[in-house]
Amino acid sequence: MATEEISRTQGLNPSQQSSSLPDYPQMILEAIEALNEREGSSMSSIAKHIDSTHSDLPASHTTLLSHHLNQMKQMGQIVMLNNNYSKPDPNAPPKRGRGRPPKPKVPLPPGVVVSPPRPRGRPPKPKDLLAPPKSKSVSTGRPRGRPPKKAKTGTATAPPPPPGVKRGRGRPPKVLPSVGFQ
Repeated sequence: MATEEISRTQGLNPSQQSSSLPDYPQMILEAIEALNEREGSSMSSIAKHIDSTHSDLPASHTTLLSHHLNQMKQMGQIVMLNNNYSKPDPNAPPKRGRGRPPKPKVPLPPGVVVSPPRPRGRPPKPKDLLAPPKSKSVSTGRPRGRPPKKAKTGTATAPPPPPGVKRGRGRPPKVLPSVGFQ
């Protein structure tokens, strides 16, 4: 009972701990070497080879395989070209990362102490201890800022039209002042 609890906390069930199954990176490399395809081996061919050589695989074999393939690809143990995995060429130059490479650091002579880097942001103003304390500015009696809006006391809106008259559609026509020319 205690061994089952310990193994569950470690993420493995007892059947996986006691099995003679090698770890996934080792099985993947063995499958790539055994298949020996010129263009590399696909994930399905690697899975079939591991399945044929090892009979006691866990139920989550395909997810474990894809996880370990991605991990090995990121670590540089295998290379992926055209959805096929292969071992990296030992004569190939190392793959360069993205962006501009960093400048080479000049080694400091021995005995030189490196000061810590400056903190970020604007430095604080120096405090003058001898200066007299600042006095408040002369107030005008009004508070600072914009005054609050005052509530409307009376509504000065147009009276509603008489109930019998209907309003027409659209904007009403402009009323021109009648000016008599003589």
